[in-house]
Amino acid sequence: MNASTHKPIKNWVLGLTGGIGCGKSTVSAMFEKLAITVIDADIIARQVVKPHSHGLAAISEHFGAQVLNPNGSLNRAQLREIIFADTAQKTWLNNLLHPLIREKTLTDLHSANSAYVVLVAPLLFENGLEQYCDRTLVIDVPIAVQLERTIARDNTSEQQARSIIAAQMSREDKLNRADDVIDNNRPLAQVATVIQQLHAQYLALPAKK
Repeated sequence: MNASTHKPIKNWVLGLTGGIGCGKSTVSAMFEKLAITVIDADIIARQVVKPHSHGLAAISEHFGAQVLNPNGSLNRAQLREIIFADTAQKTWLNNLLHPLIREKTLTDLHSANSAYVVLVAPLLFENGLEQYCDRTLVIDVPIAVQLERTIARDNTSEQQARSIIAAQMSREDKLNRADDVIDNNRPLAQVATVIQQLHAQYLALPAKK
C-alpha cells in the first residue's frame, strides 16, 4: 500500500528484495528487458552521495577527509569499515541517507510509465519501503551461496560478508513477508522462465485507479 502522506503513485509497484549476493541486479535486468521500469535503491543511494551533493558534504564534514578519495568521491570501503565497527556512526549515517534516498525514490516512482514498476531495495522491509509497494518479490538463495558470491564479487573477507548478512533481515523473515519468491540458486534460463510467468501474472493484475 502507499503511504497516505504522499500522493498516490499512478502505477502499481513491485518491491524486489533479497539478501546480499542473491542476484537482485540479475533479476531486475530481466524485468527491464520486458520493458518494465526498474528503480534501484542502491543506485539512488550512490546518487545522493555523488561529488558536490548535500549528502557527501554532510558525510565528509562528520567523518573527515578519511572517507574521501583523492578525486573527491566517497571512499565506500573506508566508510563501510567505520560504520560496521561503530553502531552509533552507522545510525548517524542511516539517519542522514534514508530520507534522501526515500525522497528520490518517491520522485522516480511517480514518474514511471511502464505497466508496473519494480522497486529494487536490499532493505525493502527493514526501511519500511514496502509501504509504497503493492506486491513484494524476494530473490532467495542459501546463505552459503550468498557468502560465496559476495566474497567473489566484492573481494571482501568472509568475516565482513557474514557481518553484512547478519545485519540484514533474516532469510526466513524475508520469505515469510514475501508475496512471491524466486529461487535464484539454479540456471539463469530457469530463472528467466519464472520471471516470464510472474510478468504475465503481473500484467493481468488490475491497473491502479
